[in-house]
Order: sequence, then structure tokens, then C-alpha cells
Amino acid sequence: MNVTGVDFVTLPTQDFDRADGFYTDVLGLRRSKRWGKLPAGEFETGSLTIAVMQSDAFGIDFEPHSHPIAFQVDDVAEARAELEANGIEFRADTIDSGVCHMAHFSDPDGNSLMLHHRYAPTEE
Repeated sequence: MNVTGVDFVTLPTQDFDRADGFYTDVLGLRRSKRWGKLPAGEFETGSLTIAVMQSDAFGIDFEPHSHPIAFQVDDVAEARAELEANGIEFRADTIDSGVCHMAHFSDPDGNSLMLHHRYAPTEE
């Protein structure tokens, strides 16, 4: 076997229409594909496609992701303020790890998400 990449990461939802509105209107991601008449679609981040699937339509029990997908942003404080203005609640203060800023929040289904900005150079 020769894995050549990752095509997408999947997030579960209990209500695709609600999730579609969150990922397009709140996060500003472009929906690139709707899976026909199924309650699922794909959203582009620039480096990774996020597929959102309404679990019950695929015979899967719903369970939200507990570990975050990190969305790269230019400025965590600015992006956080924008989301807070749209009613998004963050779990804690923004974290400064010494190499990056991180702010944790959730989508309407409880999937863990994060705003992330690495400010230190990557070590080689």
C-alpha cells in the first residue's frame, strides 16, 4: 500500500442544514460539494477539506469529535473576536504555548474546533 495523501477529514452532525450554515456563514468556508441528495457536503479550508456528514443518514451513531481540528488564521485574537460577535462561546482564554496561539470552541454539534496561529519558526 502507498498512501499518497489525505482526501478529507469527516465531522459528524445531527443536522446537516444547521452545520452547513455554521461552516459557510459563521466560519466563512466555501462549500465545494454537496453529496447529491444526502445530508453531507465538503468545505474547503485552503489546505484540508472538511466533510460534514449527518450521521443517521449513513447508519452511524452520532458522537462528536472531542479533539480539535485546528483552523489556521492570521490573528487568533481578531478571529476569536469575530466569532464571539457571532455568538460563538470559547472554552477558555486563548493559549500561548510559546510557539503558537490557540483558542478552543465547538460547532453546533459539539465537535471540537480551534483557531490556531503559529508565530515561531518551525524547527528543522
